[in-house]
Amino acid sequence: MTAPAAAPPRVLTVAGSDSGGGAGVQADLKTMLALGTHGMSVLTAVTAQNSLGVQGAWELPVEAVRAQYRSVVDDIGVQAVKTGMLASAALVEAVAELLAGTDAPVVVDPVGVSKHGDALLAAEALDSVRARLLPVATVATPNLDEVAQLTGVTVTDEAGMRRAAAELLSYGPRWVVIKGGHLPGDAVDLLTDGRDEHWLRAPRYDNRHTHGTGCTLASAIACGLARGQDVPTAVRGAKEYVTGAIRAGFALGGGIGPVDHGWQARPTR
Repeated sequence: MTAPAAAPPRVLTVAGSDSGGGAGVQADLKTMLALGTHGMSVLTAVTAQNSLGVQGAWELPVEAVRAQYRSVVDDIGVQAVKTGMLASAALVEAVAELLAGTDAPVVVDPVGVSKHGDALLAAEALDSVRARLLPVATVATPNLDEVAQLTGVTVTDEAGMRRAAAELLSYGPRWVVIKGGHLPGDAVDLLTDGRDEHWLRAPRYDNRHTHGTGCTLASAIACGLARGQDVPTAVRGAKEYVTGAIRAGFALGGGIGPVDHGWQARPTR
């Protein structure tokens, strides 16, 4: 008689839905499957979204988010949690409270705007992100637009990335990844805890189909942490996975297509 298979590492995403399948919970779960973990989800908002942008967004009630979280964590358990779109101050504060009571590493992707520039976080929620959410983060992964929202620092070069990291760390996360993908040249990210610095560089591919990169990176980091990797190892592996997914990104609809979350399993193209 065959012994039952051991359960893979369990990773939970707390994020909004992307009906087009390129970002949000859909991207998170694809990433978790691709990286050999069991993905679970707490839905915070529903968006009407496609390759052209976000046509509408509706946040869920706090009690619905809290019930989903308790349902998963109390029965199944988690080995890492990733947060994405939280929409409002009330949801940010509720999720931060839940995370503070969970013994697992947390990757916070402080989603503020979509790839198309659509707002996904209420302006009044920024204080809650700074005061409540970032302090419970093992790793925070802002892009340069989110850095500017949260700190007021406008980053134009690598020295600015270092200044931005110091500002973000002052809010309490253990590590930050400042994503420099919007700067010219190679795609460079800075990972630091204020003492050690890791500059992660990758080629920039001539591919405009990059919808979901932020969600994918944060989820991939969470997968590494769930496997017991330290933060630098998890972030380095996530960077390699996302770089491959960007290289393999494909056209979908009339706008910006998604990265290819399943690129490792596909024949070389």
